[in-house]
Amino acid sequence: MWPFYLALAGGIVTGIGGQILLKAGADSETILQQLLRPQTIIGLMLYGMAAFLYILALRKIPVSVAFPSVSLSYALVAVLGYVLFNEPFGLLKIAGLVLIVAGVWLINQG
Repeated sequence: MWPFYLALAGGIVTGIGGQILLKAGADSETILQQLLRPQTIIGLMLYGMAAFLYILALRKIPVSVAFPSVSLSYALVAVLGYVLFNEPFGLLKIAGLVLIVAGVWLINQG
């Protein structure tokens, strides 16, 4: 069973990488320039890889567990947005992220 959880974790991590690269490529003047930036192209490729790994994970992990687990990426992307892009990060955001992590933990307990 652990290979499927490894695929889920890999999907989450590659999805996070894709999101960060899409953000890094978002400072272009036009949509076409943004779509042609290496960060955007690689970010989209990582999203594709994340989807593939998620599909593998779903072979043995219930979607009621797998899909909420993907929400961990929201928390990690928010932290990375703060660290890498100086995005705002206040107490309410921290509280929300703690609730997400706690919810995922609870879902994976049963």
